[in-house]
Amino acid sequence: MKNKRINLAPGTLEAPIPPAMVTVGDFENANVLTIAWTGILATQPPRTYISVRPSRHSYGILKERGEFVINLPSVSLARSVDFVGIYTGAKMDKFERCGLTKQRSDKVAPPTIAECPIALECRVAEVLPMGTHDVFIADIVGVSCHDSLLDAEGKLHFERADLLAYAHGEYYSLGEVVGRFGFSTDKPKKAAKPEKNTEKFTKILESKSEKSEKKPFYESAPKGRSVKRKPTDKNKGAPHGKRSVKK
Repeated sequence: MKNKRINLAPGTLEAPIPPAMVTVGDFENANVLTIAWTGILATQPPRTYISVRPSRHSYGILKERGEFVINLPSVSLARSVDFVGIYTGAKMDKFERCGLTKQRSDKVAPPTIAECPIALECRVAEVLPMGTHDVFIADIVGVSCHDSLLDAEGKLHFERADLLAYAHGEYYSLGEVVGRFGFSTDKPKKAAKPEKNTEKFTKILESKSEKSEKKPFYESAPKGRSVKRKPTDKNKGAPHGKRSVKK
């Protein structure tokens, strides 16, 4: 092995993770904070979670309202993502400060951030104390995205969202697509059969056709065999191949 594995102290070293901008409250009195500790818990019912410190200004709003929106930001929003994760909404309107646009959500009271390409509307189902953070387990009750992410068939293209990622204190842009779910089980494609060289094939046929054209009887007869001639008027009744002689 080229790399020697080193054991580190236990810690929250998981990456990459989404630096989501989470909105709480309602449309008129909303706050936004950055939360990187979020993820999917189940497919059916669709469930997610966010981990929040009880000391955060948004914690009390979450406990009271029981709803939030996970807004997934694009790379262009990196500065805003960093800012709303540092400063408290108790002393300023972070929407106004960062130039973020509030948009009414479809299923919950907290607004969606219009600039974020994807948003998950959530309703809290359970709160679990987990030491420094409380985990808000929630049902995903609505999802929205920019229409530019959908193709003509309605397929969602995440690569068009240019989503932002976070890893151990630094922000990253996602790289290119290197595969799709299940691609490792694809059977290798059979090599395509070479197409027939039509031009060459035609020349061969033409060559054979030329050789098979009729030739004079004396050229076409096999060697070593006599050639029979048809009788003419002059030698009618005489054996084939012989002429009658006048005496």
